[in-house]
Amino acid sequence: MANVILRDVVKKYGKLEVVHGINLNVIDKEFVVLVGPSGCGKSTVLRMIAGLEEITGGTIEIGDRVVNELAPKDRDAAMVFQNYALYPHMNVYKNMSFGLTLRKMPKDEIDQRVKEAAGILELQELLHRKPHELSGGQRQRVAMGRAIVRRPAVYLFDEPLSNLDAKLRTQMRLEIKQLHQQVENTIIYVTHDQVEAMTLADRIVVMRDGYIEQVGNPLEIFQKPANSFVAGFIGSPPMNLVPAVIVNGGDQQKLRLSEQLEIPIPERSSATLSDGQKVLMGLRTEDLAIADGTQPQPHGTPFSFAVPGTVRIVEPLGNETNLHLDLCGAALVAKVEGRRLFAPEEQLAMVLNLTHLHIFDAASEQSIY
Repeated sequence: MANVILRDVVKKYGKLEVVHGINLNVIDKEFVVLVGPSGCGKSTVLRMIAGLEEITGGTIEIGDRVVNELAPKDRDAAMVFQNYALYPHMNVYKNMSFGLTLRKMPKDEIDQRVKEAAGILELQELLHRKPHELSGGQRQRVAMGRAIVRRPAVYLFDEPLSNLDAKLRTQMRLEIKQLHQQVENTIIYVTHDQVEAMTLADRIVVMRDGYIEQVGNPLEIFQKPANSFVAGFIGSPPMNLVPAVIVNGGDQQKLRLSEQLEIPIPERSSATLSDGQKVLMGLRTEDLAIADGTQPQPHGTPFSFAVPGTVRIVEPLGNETNLHLDLCGAALVAKVEGRRLFAPEEQLAMVLNLTHLHIFDAASEQSIY
């Protein structure tokens, strides 16, 4: 078993505390991604698991062992770094085998492990090349191969794709996911890219300022964000978060987004909203549609609301277009079908699908609806 358990883990640099007593249980053979903005503490957590940073407080377990005092080489974990960290004077074969040679492993077993890893990563034809003769993606595969040959209980990836171009990152994401399916080991992966997190993870750990904000599977994180930070960080483009005020009037509560715009709140028995309460309205960009029949729209549901809009900025992406809109004084972004041309100041009839409406308390940022 290769569970990784963090209990009340703290990291301080002098008097500055950068990780604040976090708790996390990574299950055996699980692919967990730590995601968050730069400086949130995710790489520090990974380095503490690897033993490259000493922990200030708490415990870290790998398998059934507390590893606080163990050297990195004794933790049964292999790390893949952002900058590849290959030996430039060694060829691919020697880079992959070097750690095993230091452990004085028999040559035939080293050869078997290197060739097995090279087969998994399609490096068979590159074993005699040196790093400067390889592309960025090939170098990253060599770094992954060096970890695979160790056959550790846990793989640790520290932003391994950040130095690659967009096309290569997409390819490498698929290769890393396929690698996990083949080796079936526990993987803890750090990234600031929420697309990587969503596509790779069994579970996502969203971090901010040294705290864990939410842990869940990708759909749970996307559909049920615990607070406005998670809502705004996960999703591309991020969720619309608009300051609003709760208005109690008549038979239905409403959200006042501007002096000209109030939208109804679909009833939910568990929601407790007070008149005049300051909140953030959350609505995914996919839940804004054009009401002219050019794309699927939420007509016919009891939770749709029509509102006129003015296009302010157009971001064409090919298969889709992001429209920055002024909806009666409220600024929102809509993700719409990409084959239609739009122009700034164009007037559009928009429909808001309120089935997936989110409301966050303005003070605490926590989800309240």
